[in-house]
Amino acid sequence: MTLIGWTQIAVFCGIIILLVKPLGAYMTCVYNGDRTWLSPMLGPVERLLYRISGTSEKEEQHWTHYAVAMVLFNLAGFFLLYGLQRFQTLLPFNPAGMGEVGPELAFNTATSFVTNTNWQSYGGETTMSYLTQMAGLAVQNFVSAATGMAIAIAVIRGFSRKSVSTLGNFWVDMTRSTFYVLLPLCIVLTLVYVALGVPQTLGAYVNATTLEGQQQTLAIGPVASQLAIKMLGTNGGGFFNANSAHPFENPDALSNLIQMVSIFAIGAALTNVFGRMVGNQRQGWAIFATMGALFLVGVAVCYWAEAAGNPLLHALGLEGGNMEGKEVRFGIPLSALFAVITTAASCGAVNAMHDSFMALGGMIPMINMMLGEIIIGGVGAGFYGIILFVVLAIFVAGLMVGRTPEYLGKKIEAKEVKMAMLAVLCLPLAMLGFTAFAAVLPAGISSIWNPGPRGFSEILYAYTSATANNGSAFGGLSANTPWYNITLGIAMLMGRFLVIIPALAIAGSLVTKNAAPPSSGTLPTDGKLFVGLLLGVIVIVGGLTFLPALALGPIAEHFAMLAGQTF
Repeated sequence: MTLIGWTQIAVFCGIIILLVKPLGAYMTCVYNGDRTWLSPMLGPVERLLYRISGTSEKEEQHWTHYAVAMVLFNLAGFFLLYGLQRFQTLLPFNPAGMGEVGPELAFNTATSFVTNTNWQSYGGETTMSYLTQMAGLAVQNFVSAATGMAIAIAVIRGFSRKSVSTLGNFWVDMTRSTFYVLLPLCIVLTLVYVALGVPQTLGAYVNATTLEGQQQTLAIGPVASQLAIKMLGTNGGGFFNANSAHPFENPDALSNLIQMVSIFAIGAALTNVFGRMVGNQRQGWAIFATMGALFLVGVAVCYWAEAAGNPLLHALGLEGGNMEGKEVRFGIPLSALFAVITTAASCGAVNAMHDSFMALGGMIPMINMMLGEIIIGGVGAGFYGIILFVVLAIFVAGLMVGRTPEYLGKKIEAKEVKMAMLAVLCLPLAMLGFTAFAAVLPAGISSIWNPGPRGFSEILYAYTSATANNGSAFGGLSANTPWYNITLGIAMLMGRFLVIIPALAIAGSLVTKNAAPPSSGTLPTDGKLFVGLLLGVIVIVGGLTFLPALALGPIAEHFAMLAGQTF
């Protein structure tokens, strides 16, 4: 580890902290329906869209209606994207003549992008036409991110509103997320990426002659526009198979910094939106501090593991950190930082091969995902994910002091706790359940490239990534098979909708309650004590649930390496 490396990490953290309040203030205005600098331009378009779709910004929904609208919208998006893949040979904007995508892979990909996972069992530049990339994948990048943001706002309203029955309007929240937040920022980011050298064209692939005189086909296309939303919306699906390790997607250190900041920007700002909407910004900062503490611990461990390198190579006189699978233009610190950011935020974009990380270095991305999108998390998903742990922490605190748990003056009762547990338990059910089957069935183990605990880690990482709606992978697993395409798709659906529905149910229950004023026995939830309690609940629940699986994978591999054995 070096001073320059830690300085790079500190600069990133400083930028994120500086963005929290201004972006949070702007987003609060957007979701409250207040006038913004974009209102004169987008307001008429927004109202016209509502009239065409038969709704209104004044029309609000009960949580069940909100959930049904969300499910139906995402179901329609799934069928649209599935159809684009299956019939892309008959559709325009296909200069490379891409063939139709097989049914299992089309199911996996459609599910992946609809759930904001962007798991890719294919090479983007060799599988998808321009039309599929733009009208299918890029569109879902926008609306899946907007869906997560809408759900987060609905959950926030569950705490901020009192004695009402509605959480807002899904169509309005999603439209405003897209029009006022995602689209303007992505236009700016696209122009910045083009200026930095990222391609943005509908032209055909380019043929070039190498220095050796060989012919090479360079894949290009509408890269910059998809890159902007894949990062800002924490989608992660790259135009190229190499993702953000590809020089056309990530040319230099400046583009790398912009991409990392984009991943965290909205998720971090939503904590400030929460504080503003409940009338106490310290509440939002307490949640942000919890996220930040978990993030910094993960960065420190991952950077240490990669900087320390392999002791077996050190014994041969080969000193230095682990540069295997990393781009020299980013080095160890920025590769480790990117890996932690992308898995803390459920983005899934990568600028290094996670399968080449040291055992403990690769374990940190897995832990980030196992905790369930709570360290910043996907846009929106990170916030309502950590709120589930807030409910559990408040419940535990109530048991310890012998009084009815309450948060922001609202009593946390049996229904809220049951819904939180249902959402939290669905994650290990999919992550560990599918891993257990894949580790013993021929259809699962036939895709493993590495033996022993490394091979087990590859399976565990895949199902963890899918369930956490992350999309990154340990590369040593051939996942483009019927078994993995179908089971990973099911895991994505479980990790997305079996968390959203209980979260909305909690919000729907809380919004009907009145808030009691704080008393001498009320647990302060905006200070260090609550941050420590919340961290403890997260670590204990995560540790008890996933430590045995980690012991069979990365931890076992680490100790085997110390004993001189590799896999």
